[in-house]
Amino acid sequence: MAKVVHIKTFGCQMNERDSEIMGQLLSQNGYVYSDMPEAADLILVNTCSIRDKAEQKVYSLLGQLRELKEKNRHFRQIRIGVCGCVAQQEGRKIIERMPHVDLVLGTQQLYQLPALLDQLEKGELHHKVALDLDANFAIPPFQQLLRETPTQKSSAVARPVQRYVNIMQGCNNFCSYCVVPYTRGREISRPLADILEEVELLVAQGVREITLLGQNVNSYGKTNRVADQAITFPDLLRAVALVQGLKRLRFTTSHPKDLDRGLIRCFAELEVLCPHFHLPVQSGSNQVLARMNRGYSAEEYLAKVEELRRMRPDIALATDFIVGFPGESEQDFVATIQLLQDVRFHSSFSFKYSDRPQARSTGFADKIAEDIKSERLARLQQKQTEISLAWNIMLMHKKVEILVEHISAQTGRGRSAANQVVHFQLQPGRSMPAVGDITHVLIEHAGPHSLRGIAQ
Repeated sequence: MAKVVHIKTFGCQMNERDSEIMGQLLSQNGYVYSDMPEAADLILVNTCSIRDKAEQKVYSLLGQLRELKEKNRHFRQIRIGVCGCVAQQEGRKIIERMPHVDLVLGTQQLYQLPALLDQLEKGELHHKVALDLDANFAIPPFQQLLRETPTQKSSAVARPVQRYVNIMQGCNNFCSYCVVPYTRGREISRPLADILEEVELLVAQGVREITLLGQNVNSYGKTNRVADQAITFPDLLRAVALVQGLKRLRFTTSHPKDLDRGLIRCFAELEVLCPHFHLPVQSGSNQVLARMNRGYSAEEYLAKVEELRRMRPDIALATDFIVGFPGESEQDFVATIQLLQDVRFHSSFSFKYSDRPQARSTGFADKIAEDIKSERLARLQQKQTEISLAWNIMLMHKKVEILVEHISAQTGRGRSAANQVVHFQLQPGRSMPAVGDITHVLIEHAGPHSLRGIAQ
C-alpha cells in the first residue's frame, strides 16, 4: 500500500519549487500526495526565515502536528520533517524544542530526502539532522523526475499551466538584514543544458508560462564553477525564449545593482518575456540603503527605472520595501514615500524590519519602536494602494489579454502579462475557455488588487 505525504509550504516561490521537487522525489519511492495532513504518513513543513512572522507560524504548526501525531500513535506512525531555511538556521534546536520532529533537512540536503527516510524506517536513526552547505555543491538535474513522476490523468483536474524552474540557488550579496547567504549558501548556478531540457519537458506537458527562479537571477553564471561560465542571464533568457510552444516567460528576483543594459534590452526584444519586472528597492534613502549594504543609491535605481521604461514603455514594475530599518529617520522614510510616488510601482510587498539570526543588522543599536514601524508601514501601504488603483483604473473599458488559470461554472480567473489578476464572466453565447488558453477580457471594474470584466 502506498504511503501518503503532505507538504506544507511557507514563504517564497523558491520554497514552492523545492516542495515540488520533494514531492517528485517521494513519488519515485512509493508516496502519493494528499492535501489533508490527517491522512498522511509523512508530513513535511517547508519553511521560510526571511520574516520573523513566518518562523512563528512554523512553530505554531509544529505544535498542532504534535497533537496529531500523539492522537494516532496507537494506530500508525506519522513522521514529521522540517525543511527549508528555518531548518537550516535552527538545526538541532528544532528537535530540542519539538522532540516529536523526526527529520530536519537543510536547503542543500532536500535531494537526500528518500535516503534519509529509508534510514529512519529501518530504525538506523531515531532523529536525523542534515544541514551541510557545500561551496562546491552542484544542483542535480530534475529532468528524470519530470519524465517519471505520474501525472494527474483525471479530466476533472487541470494540469498546471504555470511552473517554476530553478536556475540558481544562494546569494553572495550579504545585505545586512538578510539571512539568505547563511540559509541557502553561496550562489550556485545550474548548467544551461539542464535548464533548457527542463523547460522543454514542461512545455511539452502543456505548461504555457515559465518563471525562472533565483535569489539574484542577474548573477546567473558569474560566480559558480559548475555553471556555463560564458553564459549570462540575458543569454539564458534568450535561449529559453526560443523554446517552441512557450507563451510567457517571467523571472524573479533581481538585484538592482546587477541590472545591466543587456537584461533591459531583453524586455524590448523578446516577445514571450512578460512586461512585468520585480525589482526590490527596499528604501528610498541613500543613508538606509548604505546601511543595508545594497550597493546602489536611490538615484541609480531611478536611472535604471527610466531606462527600463524607455526600452519598454508598458512595463509594470513591482518592488519590495522594508520600513523601520535601524536608524531610519522620518526624513529617510519620507524619501521612501517620494521614491514610491516617483516610480509609481504597480504593486509592492512591504514589511516591517525584524531582526534575523546571523544578519549583521541584528547588532545595530538604533532600533525603531514597533509603533513607529507600524505607522510608517500603514502610510506606505495606503499610498501604494492608491497608486495600484490608479494604474488599474486606466484599463477600464479596454481589452486585456490573460492566461486563464482557473474556471468555475460561468466565471474564471486569469492573469495579464503585467501580472494583474483578472476575474471574468462569459459574454452571452460564448463558450468557456479552458485553463491554459490565452483570451481577452473587456475590463468593467478596477480595484487596487484585481480587475473584473467580460471574456470576449
